Amino acid sequence: MKLRKFPNQKITLESFLCGTPARDYIYQDTDYDKQIGNAAKMIHNADYVLIGAGAGMSTAAGAQYGGKFFEENFGEFQKKYGKGPYMQDMYYAGFYPFPDEESYWGYWSKQALLGGINLDVTPLHRLLLNALSDKKIFVLSTNADAQFVKAGLPGEKIFCTQGDYFHIQCGRGCHDKIYDAVDLFYQMDQARIDCRIPSFMVPRCPVCGGTMDMNLRKDNYFVQNAGWYESEERFSDYLSEAIDKKLVLLELGVGFNTPTIIRFPFEKLVREHDNISLIRLNLEQAIVPESFGKRAVGINADMAESIKDIVEEVKRK
Repeated sequence: MKLRKFPNQKITLESFLCGTPARDYIYQDTDYDKQIGNAAKMIHNADYVLIGAGAGMSTAAGAQYGGKFFEENFGEFQKKYGKGPYMQDMYYAGFYPFPDEESYWGYWSKQALLGGINLDVTPLHRLLLNALSDKKIFVLSTNADAQFVKAGLPGEKIFCTQGDYFHIQCGRGCHDKIYDAVDLFYQMDQARIDCRIPSFMVPRCPVCGGTMDMNLRKDNYFVQNAGWYESEERFSDYLSEAIDKKLVLLELGVGFNTPTIIRFPFEKLVREHDNISLIRLNLEQAIVPESFGKRAVGINADMAESIKDIVEEVKRK
């Protein structure tokens, strides 16, 4: 395979992103222990490790979103709005057509607290970061829960492309500033009655006076503030530096919900650079392109156990 080189050319987010899936996906039939050994060897030999973290990483670490957890914490919302297609877990409930802003923030303030602000499931994140302490690492994440930051990774080594649970923005994106809403969410949580907050607590845009919204990429009004662009620039600098080095792409719990941000771009990098390898950990969707051969390991197993086993094997190297 011919290696594509980009001498003195900066790899931008735009050139990194990819919407094209592979055409030769397979589930590898290699023995699990051998896969763990191969993944550990890739990491041991790497100078750079780019982590791509999806929702599956937080789930493997212990975060809960639906089932009994949702019933116990959002039972009043299920009773008020019905379980239906929405009130099943925190993902789908976020799309419920709430009747007014008091109801909207009555729900979202609670999700922000449980899904991010008060969430701390970092032991698995710390274990992984400790194992990679001698590598040049960076995290590209679609998660909004800040678990890598809580685990001790400096913020300048993380690019969260989809926003977070800690900030709000103008609902129509009239200006490019976001606002810390942690204290506000705690106040809303205390004042909530019958799933609604008092009208005086409903936040208003300080510029246009309109509605506010979560700073999450869920529509075309998502605000990318100065901090977002600074993170994008640091990601670009990191990838430009690592692109022709011994680079491992460690993909953790990334499915096909937003594959154009991590999953497909990672595959593109491996296709175009024979110095880059891919480790894909996913409970059910660890299919990898067959053409990658030994430069890809796809482990379909409990990701928490896979990470622990890889870390133990890396220590033996």
